[in-house]
Amino acid sequence: MKDNSLKAICICSSINFELLSTSEQEAIIGRFQEFLNSLDFSIQIIIASRHFEVDNYLDQIRELEKRQTNELLRVQTSEYINFVKNFVEWANIMNKSFYIVIPFKIIEAREESFVDKIKNIITAQKPKKETFELEKFNQYKSQLDQRVNLIIQGLQGLGVKAMPLNDEQLTQLFYEFYNVEK
Repeated sequence: MKDNSLKAICICSSINFELLSTSEQEAIIGRFQEFLNSLDFSIQIIIASRHFEVDNYLDQIRELEKRQTNELLRVQTSEYINFVKNFVEWANIMNKSFYIVIPFKIIEAREESFVDKIKNIITAQKPKKETFELEKFNQYKSQLDQRVNLIIQGLQGLGVKAMPLNDEQLTQLFYEFYNVEK
C-alpha cells in the first residue's frame, strides 16, 4: 500500500444460521463475540452480493437436450431449462461471498530533530515516504501471515472455513468489484 501497510484478504465460507436451533445460534454468537474481542487489531468484513448466474449451467443443459434421443426427455429438458431461467429471474437469487481484510500497519517512530521539524514547517515539505527493504518486508509479511493464521483458526472454531487469496484470486476479486455489470 502507499502507506507501507500490508493487507491480506481471506475468503470465508458461510453458515446457514436460520437452520440452527436457538441454542446453537446463541453459542455461535457468543463464540464469535469472544473471537472478535480476542483480536488486538482491526479487521474488515466484506459481504459481496451478486446476481446468481445460471447461463453456463443452462448452456450445459441445452447441450444435453440437443444430444437427447428420447423425445419425451428432450421436452422435459426444455421445460426444465425454462423453469430454471424463469425461477432465477423471478426469485432474484443472489450469490453472497464473504471476505475478511486483515491489515498490518508499520508503526515506527522516525527520529526527527527540532531543526528538521522547523524546516518542514517553513518550507511546507511533506515528509519523505519511507521505503523499506526486502528484509523488513519479509519480517512484516511474516507478522501479517501470523494474523491471517490467527483469523483462520478463530473462524474454524465457529465452523467457518477461511482461506487467504493468492495474487490471481485477488486480481479476479478486484476485477469483479470494479466491473459489476459484467
